[in-house]
Amino acid sequence: MSSPRPLAVTVNDVARLAGVSVATAARALGNYGSVSSRSRESVESAAAELGYRPNMVARCMITKTTHTVGVILSDIENSFFIRALRGITDRLAESGYDVLLANSDEDPDKEHRALQLMAARQVDGLIVVPTEASERAALAELIEGGLPVVLLDRRLDGLDADSVGLRNRRAAKEATEHLVKAGHRRIALITGATPDQQDELLNLDKAGLKRIEARTFGTRTAGYREALDDSGIDFDPRYLPAYGFRLDDACAATLALMALPTPPTAILTLDSVLTLGVLRGLTQAGLKCPDDCSIVGFDDAEWAEVVNPPITVMSQPALELGVEAADRLLRRMQGDSLKPEAIRLGATLVERRSVAAPPR
Repeated sequence: MSSPRPLAVTVNDVARLAGVSVATAARALGNYGSVSSRSRESVESAAAELGYRPNMVARCMITKTTHTVGVILSDIENSFFIRALRGITDRLAESGYDVLLANSDEDPDKEHRALQLMAARQVDGLIVVPTEASERAALAELIEGGLPVVLLDRRLDGLDADSVGLRNRRAAKEATEHLVKAGHRRIALITGATPDQQDELLNLDKAGLKRIEARTFGTRTAGYREALDDSGIDFDPRYLPAYGFRLDDACAATLALMALPTPPTAILTLDSVLTLGVLRGLTQAGLKCPDDCSIVGFDDAEWAEVVNPPITVMSQPALELGVEAADRLLRRMQGDSLKPEAIRLGATLVERRSVAAPPR
């Protein structure tokens, strides 16, 4: 009978069986430093025979890396962020990185706690969907401390970090123009903004040049306003409600819009959760899409083409955005010191049956 193996196989055990020094075994098992191919093969064979499992804490102390990347999303229920996360995790896994995930729920305090958690866990890099500009100081402190950071979907001006997102203004303008071409002039926009952000939206200059710093709804509202202006349509502030970013908020906003003396004949929404809220609101009001109100939404969620009617959307390349953010972060973690960039990808209009001529 063979003697029982020790409960925890050590690097010393592997080195003894492989006939190499402990230092050589450690370099081979940790995949760092210089090791001859012959020695590496001996070490790997001995490790397999003994059932060696690496001590991750020790490896981190030696290599000064955890092979972990932090990802902070703003709304984990949003299908756009779920698909972007898939792109991030797939790309990072190819390079041997695990992901530590946190959800800020659009709350700056939760985001701050998530940043503290990532720093405590000593992640090698960070991908963040920022909430508001007030958190720039915390992010800046991490960046100044040498942590590579990439912003996803949103940007914070003045922060020394790459950002990856959509050409938001152009996409919103195209979506609004699509409704105008269908004959609509009373077009509402449900942004996901909260009531305390309403003044910022309403005070955009006529050409829509001012942007709300962190949130994508600022630049998308600018595109909407620009399309109206180019089409000779007067902006009506009643058609820009700010109830919040939840499904129930969009439902309430829709009910309020459709109760107006001159309700909108079309609604543009800025994400798939808001689109669902609009559909619920129209149903509760006893109205139908597109007979009573046309809809164009942002983000091509899986359900968008199977509901009745299928929803016309601005399809965002969420998976590609996630991959691009991961690629950018990998380059930074590998020592790329070039000036930070703002990388922007385009959206695609997918026409379905939720848009028709306005009702008489």
